[in-house]
Amino acid sequence: MNNIHSTAIVSSKAKLGNNVTVLPYAIIEDNVEIGDDCKIGSHAVIYSGARIGNRVIIHQSASVANVPQDLKFANEESLFMIGDDTIIREFVTLHRGTKDSGFSRVGKNCLIMAYAHVAHDCTIGDNCILSNGVQIAGHVTIEDYVIIGGLTPVHQFCIVGQQNW
Repeated sequence: MNNIHSTAIVSSKAKLGNNVTVLPYAIIEDNVEIGDDCKIGSHAVIYSGARIGNRVIIHQSASVANVPQDLKFANEESLFMIGDDTIIREFVTLHRGTKDSGFSRVGKNCLIMAYAHVAHDCTIGDNCILSNGVQIAGHVTIEDYVIIGGLTPVHQFCIVGQQNW
């Protein structure tokens, strides 16, 4: 059974799993899929194109799957995917992909701390931590088990993690 606050706006076209909690004033748009046992914080906005795994916690005022800040984006359909057991803290912004990849993604068991940003066409691996205020530009790959300290920017098209050259 889901627990949706009376002030939340949840599209009838959104697909919610079992035991989903949606707190006051949250908005969940069309073309959204949310897994089981998730919690959506107050004032969070889950835009069309969000694919959220199981046991994900999204705190207040987060923005998930918003349109990219990229001039080549032509309102094409794209996704933002969040893996199981990930925590998205307050005021995080997560943007969908463009026609280049069609998606952005945060893996499973990640912690994305307050005010962090993940731009279009990014892949964040599993078990990663982005500390407060981390800013990930477009087309970035963050590999598994990476921890990025507070207020760190990552320039577009970079790869952070272990590479086998």
